[in-house]
Amino acid sequence: MKAKFLTIFLFSFSVQILSGQTATIKGKVLDSINNPIENATISIGGLGTVTDQDGSYEILIPAGRSVTIRYGHVSYNSFSKTFRVQKGKTLYFSPRLYNKTESIDEIIIIDERANSQGLIGIESRTVKQLPSANQGIESVLKLLPGVNFNNELSTQYNVRGGSFEENLVYVNGIEIYRPFLIRSGRQEGLSFVNPELTQNVDFSAGGFQAKYGDKLSSVLDITYRKPSRFGASFEASFLGASASVEGLSKNEKFKALVGARYRNNSLFLNSNDVDANFNPNFTDVQMYLSYDFSEKFSLDFLGSYSLNNFDFTPRSRQTNFGTLTNPLSYVVNYEGKEEDQYETIFGALKGNYKFSEDFSVSLTASSYNTQEQEYYDILSFYGLGEVDANFGSDDFGNTSFVQTIGSQLDHARNNLKAQINSIKVTANWRKASNLFEFGAKYQHENIKDRINEFQVVDSSGFSLRPPFLTPGNDQPYTPFNGPIVPFVSVNATNDVTIQRVSGFGQWSKKSNINDHKVWYNLGLRAQHWQISGDDLESDSHTVISPRGQFAIKPNWDKDMLFRVSGGLYYQPPFYRELRDSLGVVHPEVKAQKSVHIVFGHDYSFAMWGRPFKLISEIYYKHLTEVNPFTIDNVRIRYRAKNNAIAYAAGIDLRLNGEFVPGTESWFSIGYLQTEENIDDRGYISRPTDQRLKLALLFQDYVPSVPSLKMYLNLVYNTGVPGGSPSYADPYLYQNRLKAYFRSDIGISYVFVDFNNPAKAAWQKKFKQLSAGLELFNMFDNQNSITNTWVKDVSSNRYVAIPNYLSSRVLNLKLSMRF
Repeated sequence: MKAKFLTIFLFSFSVQILSGQTATIKGKVLDSINNPIENATISIGGLGTVTDQDGSYEILIPAGRSVTIRYGHVSYNSFSKTFRVQKGKTLYFSPRLYNKTESIDEIIIIDERANSQGLIGIESRTVKQLPSANQGIESVLKLLPGVNFNNELSTQYNVRGGSFEENLVYVNGIEIYRPFLIRSGRQEGLSFVNPELTQNVDFSAGGFQAKYGDKLSSVLDITYRKPSRFGASFEASFLGASASVEGLSKNEKFKALVGARYRNNSLFLNSNDVDANFNPNFTDVQMYLSYDFSEKFSLDFLGSYSLNNFDFTPRSRQTNFGTLTNPLSYVVNYEGKEEDQYETIFGALKGNYKFSEDFSVSLTASSYNTQEQEYYDILSFYGLGEVDANFGSDDFGNTSFVQTIGSQLDHARNNLKAQINSIKVTANWRKASNLFEFGAKYQHENIKDRINEFQVVDSSGFSLRPPFLTPGNDQPYTPFNGPIVPFVSVNATNDVTIQRVSGFGQWSKKSNINDHKVWYNLGLRAQHWQISGDDLESDSHTVISPRGQFAIKPNWDKDMLFRVSGGLYYQPPFYRELRDSLGVVHPEVKAQKSVHIVFGHDYSFAMWGRPFKLISEIYYKHLTEVNPFTIDNVRIRYRAKNNAIAYAAGIDLRLNGEFVPGTESWFSIGYLQTEENIDDRGYISRPTDQRLKLALLFQDYVPSVPSLKMYLNLVYNTGVPGGSPSYADPYLYQNRLKAYFRSDIGISYVFVDFNNPAKAAWQKKFKQLSAGLELFNMFDNQNSITNTWVKDVSSNRYVAIPNYLSSRVLNLKLSMRF
């Protein structure tokens, strides 16, 4: 005991003699299949620390001299590594430990690899702790620069001027799809990705490698974890509940991870300006199963079932808008209801064979099925009213007079069934410092779609004709004797089959130029697809996409990394991009094409004795064969024509680090400009032209009560073009919605976790237990997603009525892990 005390004293004394001249080493300790190892020891002599439940660790070492660190665990072979780190720097090192029956032959430095590729890593723990109207990976993405959105009820996001449909999402290397018919964020429900099952999250906002698929904007690459022990979790709140269980067999060959979620957004929807009976309920069950037949062969299965029901019976609505001097009110009475349902089933089987330490092959077969229906009949009677603005009046804020303008009937009987089957083979071959990756994929898509929807609009007793029809009606001033037609009408039936063959090959290398570390990546991707269907003339297309990356980390006193990436990117059209606003499918639509160039810089430094990193990127995208679109809430409608060119340019900055000791926070800022030129009529802003983005994620705790924690996220986005009718000529309407501003805060108390062992007898049942409050839209800002455009025939004018999102909402949350 005396010897141990003397060792601690001497080590502490030596560090103090160095006058704070220390460096930091942090990372994760992983097993042979990248699962985190909890309670692994990281030691310098007789001193050190242990990893938490995510396998994370952090340790201070004397700077400027060689120090040997030992990584160990009772179930794994130990490993030692000598470091020499300069004063104030932070080195990210993530070793891989092997079972005692295996040999140690490789150490992975994950963080340097991800940084050289321009990937942003996101802690799954951050996702679960972040207060958000839609808890999921997307909620954290929306706090990153270059990722824009203006709807907290939606999991959709735009990246650097792209549409919602330009983002790739992978789970364990399998591409994930979204429902087709969803029109509004309040219908979406749960994100596919279950944060409770997630181990690693990597995100790229552009310039990604050839091994990723054919999209124009971004890649979200998610890995579900393989259990290393039995565990279970449960979380409940006013918004729903989730549960998961994981375990493995006695011989550790079979591993299972199952999660289930239920969510009901009534709490948010009842906070807006529509008086209605909302019943939105969303349920999903996911499982990840793995069996190791031998050290060389393993088989994985990923399955998911989700059912989204959205029942909506509106009664009335009152929306106040206008100015302080001229406050107005939009008053509506409703009859009818809406019933939507989205049911999806997904399954993927993946076999992995390891021929040697340097060569492995995987084969994946997947199937995705979605059956969707969108039924509604809603009759509304609306008018404009005057709001009592007299502060001393008993009726202040109420509508004192309503002038009836008209009525509207909305009807839909839309059904869609999609079946997407694919088979993919990939191979990795490592030779010295070179890594070669290859892949080929065949995909068969069949979409059966029936669209039957119309909208009839009456104003002052006159039925309005569509604005694009001639002659137009000019009642009550000019009699009109033509046929009465709906204001909007779409009636189509489609049965479309798309067959795709794609493949890629890429080479990566880590090397040195003198004392500078460098990374190379060159790749080529190709896709051929053929479109056929009932009453369609078959058409086929082929595209080839070269891509490349280069990064260098100079051997400077300052810890910096420079990278450049880019290439030629294509987005072969999916079904929705082939269908125009009237429901007609156009097989001749080509792939949208974009030339990317991204320059990035990472600067790691110490401030206040704690690690920080500044990440900056400048990008430019030149787009041709553009398929123009409009956005209404979250529904995208394409012109199904390649009749535009466009560009997107901007800069993204993110500063992250320990603003509060022991926690990670970040501040991000981005500036974007994206414009398009349709039919050579000149450049105008694209629907995703969201110029300025500011975001903050901040974590804190009470120093005297460290178990009391606070999580804050804040987002400010300038308005996007969208303040015009969806049917309008975009060259005549470039109105913008007002800026989006929202802040959510969560306060929780941790009873039990890794740093707070159970004290009371009842607490010993839990590995983690916390309870807290979440306040959404803390400042109760009125954000709008779109405008409802109402025409008053008597005055011959259109009035824009903002459609507000959710107001301030309080939520209680309880979470536990066993």
